[in-house]
Amino acid sequence: MTQSAKSLFRAMKPKAKNTAPSFDIDLPDQRRPVEARRKDDFYRTGQPEAIRALLHADGDRIRELAPVWEPACGDGAMVREIRAFGIACSASDLIDRGCPDSWTADYFTCYRSRGGAIITNPPYDQINARDGHGRWLRHALNMPDWRYMALLLSWDWPAARKNGLGELLDENPFSYCYLLRFKIDFTGQGSPPQRNAWFIFDRDDPRSWSGARGLPEPGFRLLNRNDYRQGVLAI
Repeated sequence: MTQSAKSLFRAMKPKAKNTAPSFDIDLPDQRRPVEARRKDDFYRTGQPEAIRALLHADGDRIRELAPVWEPACGDGAMVREIRAFGIACSASDLIDRGCPDSWTADYFTCYRSRGGAIITNPPYDQINARDGHGRWLRHALNMPDWRYMALLLSWDWPAARKNGLGELLDENPFSYCYLLRFKIDFTGQGSPPQRNAWFIFDRDDPRSWSGARGLPEPGFRLLNRNDYRQGVLAI
């Protein structure tokens, strides 16, 4: 009887679950899907922090070279801030997207700068190494008349070594860059993973001279979310 009771107890006792982790499963792909580039590579610089911080840092230099030309003005996000800073700003783009007092023009058909300073967020597919082979920058460097150019781009943009862009930057290095300590939402879908920077080409700085091999390396600066209006607001 005792043996039978033990057998019955063992039969009724629930089996212990196997708690060991199983690795024989299909985990979901954690990589973010590659988003197709937008038509004409248009991404709004809707947040004003980037241009306000640049004007806070380099406003005096930009003002002495006015007017500014924004050749990829889009809906005028940066143009409005430059004009509010008290600097005349000429604005153009391939397509009219509603920027006030702008005109439509293909950047690659413009052979002279419309201002002593160029400030823009250029189409990335025209200035990167993979797609544009640095075409946008090469065209800008061939233009006379401008002395200062600020390009808002991905932080890793100048790391390219091939496809023409690497050689172009070796021969024509930017003077300095401002790494943004904040992120910009270009898509309206929340803060992106990438970091951005302003790359500054100043023709009155020897580091931006063509054929600048052997000269000092481009400078590196950090840019906080400063605002050129802070002096006014503090009054």
